Amino acid sequence: MRALLRDLALDRCPAFFRDLQFITALIAGIVFWVALYWAIPSAKRSIFPLATLLSLCLAQPLLEELIFRGVMQTELLRHASGALRKLGVSAANLLTSALFTGLHFFSHPPLWALAVFIPSLIFGHFRERHNSLYPPLALHIYYNTGYFLTMGLPA
Repeated sequence: MRALLRDLALDRCPAFFRDLQFITALIAGIVFWVALYWAIPSAKRSIFPLATLLSLCLAQPLLEELIFRGVMQTELLRHASGALRKLGVSAANLLTSALFTGLHFFSHPPLWALAVFIPSLIFGHFRERHNSLYPPLALHIYYNTGYFLTMGLPA
């Protein structure tokens, strides 16, 4: 069991909430939600049932982070080519984020699918920065929750 947790980068939980970069990523989410709230007409907002919100805000981020950052990015980082960096972004993070974005085309309009690329790079950055799955998981849950609550708030 320990080996599996280690392989998924779940064997330790660093104090990532003290990281200034992480705090900045949290604040960026709030700025995005405020802008989104003002940009999207209230008629386009939805009310999400609790079960749907739990799925979108907890279950899906957990599953996606386990697959993409826990398995895929971790495995790619084990190879020398995956650790290569351009502009501070590893090849492993770039490839993982490209696949993560590509799979969103199945369930999102093209522009929204493309919009997950930058958050995915951010999730991957924190996966590598802290050598743990907990920071990207927390951030993914936070981003999804803020997004879906914003899209469900009445005008």
